[in-house]
Amino acid sequence: MMNIFDRMTSQDGDDEPAALDSAQSELIETATGDEASQSLSDVKEATQELLKHGYIEEEKKPLLFRKTVLRQQEIAAALEPLDLALRLDTHRGVAFIAVARVAGEASGDTNVEGDEWSHPLVRRQRLTLEQSLLIALLRQAFVIHEQEAGVGHSTAKIAVDDLLPLFLTYFEDSGSDSKNTSRLCSLLDQLKTYGIISEVDKNEEITIRPLIAHLANPESLAALLRVYQTQQQNQGNAN
Repeated sequence: MMNIFDRMTSQDGDDEPAALDSAQSELIETATGDEASQSLSDVKEATQELLKHGYIEEEKKPLLFRKTVLRQQEIAAALEPLDLALRLDTHRGVAFIAVARVAGEASGDTNVEGDEWSHPLVRRQRLTLEQSLLIALLRQAFVIHEQEAGVGHSTAKIAVDDLLPLFLTYFEDSGSDSKNTSRLCSLLDQLKTYGIISEVDKNEEITIRPLIAHLANPESLAALLRVYQTQQQNQGNAN
């Protein structure tokens, strides 16, 4: 037969699980709320960075790039109402935004060519002929590097002295080494704003950023090189 002390002990034991369950529920709710808040903060930070610069590079901002990879679905959902899309290249360590495909493109309608540039949040930066050629040469060097070293395994670099002869293959030599180098360095400085190369370092080298792999269509770049080669041959024949 249970005495009063047995009954008190039994009651205390019955109340303890309920108290623990309540405390655990509060902890779970708090943790869930903190996680949701952190997720929203990560999505906001990454989306704002993408809208500001157009890309996030793992080498420069590893933590933000990791957040972008982890929250890619939420970021894509945030960009969708703006008709923008998130593109991820985890092998090369770069995330960037692109204009989402319009209905005509998806159905194969070629009449919408160039419509992607009409997006109000995407600034069209027109390249000069010299800049376009230089990008083609840099991308060619980047592709060769990846073929030799593997995709994303090491940083692609090229010396200005190695790039200059390639550049002069398509453009007239001024006859002055200093003028030719100055002309090339000026163009390289202009391309820095596109996020595809670094500035010239103390070793007179530049780093070719992985974004260059997505900047232009390979077929278009090949066609551009053929045009310049044809122009050069025509100039040579005229002389």
